[in-house]
Amino acid sequence: QVHLVESGGGLVQAGGSLRLSCTASGGTFNMYHMGWFRQAPGKEREFVAALTTGANTDYADSVKGRFTISRDNVKNTVYLQMNSLKPEDTAVYFCAAGPWTSRASSAYKYWGQGTQVTVSS
Repeated sequence: QVHLVESGGGLVQAGGSLRLSCTASGGTFNMYHMGWFRQAPGKEREFVAALTTGANTDYADSVKGRFTISRDNVKNTVYLQMNSLKPEDTAVYFCAAGPWTSRASSAYKYWGQGTQVTVSS
């Protein structure tokens, strides 16, 4: 069983930056593909970024060039650096871990509780 805890969310003005962290415990972190998803009020959860165990990355078109996903296997942590934030990035952000990499949330086995990101205009 892998336990994931996100941190780093908050309130930021448009154009600003935040770095989200997701720390894992209870499993072998470097064996899992990692993903970030987000869910805005009244909307479905959507894919943001993914990072494989082999360091391959994938980004949603809406965040490509602004967000960067990375991982530190020593610290059992995955990061999401978010730059040039827009009001439409406002959402609860979730990290996820699983044996497969995908843009589909169903591919991920473990989920964190989420961290709120609010971008003001």
